[in-house]
Amino acid sequence: MGKFIAGIVFALVAFVLGAFIYARGGYMPVNADATPSSLERWAANKALDAAIEHQAPQVENPIPKTDANLIEGMKLYAMNCGVCHGGLDRKRNVLGGAFYPPAPQVLVRGLDDPEWHIFFAIKHGVRLTGMPAWGKVMSDDDLWKVTAFLKTINQLPPAVEQQRRQALGSSD
Repeated sequence: MGKFIAGIVFALVAFVLGAFIYARGGYMPVNADATPSSLERWAANKALDAAIEHQAPQVENPIPKTDANLIEGMKLYAMNCGVCHGGLDRKRNVLGGAFYPPAPQVLVRGLDDPEWHIFFAIKHGVRLTGMPAWGKVMSDDDLWKVTAFLKTINQLPPAVEQQRRQALGSSD
């Protein structure tokens, strides 16, 4: 049994030492124009989801999803978020793709996370991604409006969809 434990300790020390040499030796890629590996994307997404699940209060959105609130959320999104996460035209944004990892194009695919999860990520930001903590510059009410807009992006009420199209200069 002692040899088994010694083997585990040796393996852990070797792994930590190898990781240290890899990082301190300059072998770890740090360029933002590289494509994250599948393993890196998976691990980062799992870690982010687990951290938010653990840290975020699971509260209901206190802002009613009225047309006016959704339109205000859309305007706030367009002014503050669209440059990285994609504009109201629902097309991929080039700047967002230049981040490492790339900024999620939330209007292209929508979000399936609960509202409290989205709100927490917007309010507190995400370390090492370029996602700022918007709670330092916007009110919770405004953050909830953006959250409601993002959560309903794939089923916007007709009046809100009309406002989105008007903002694009389109009558489609």
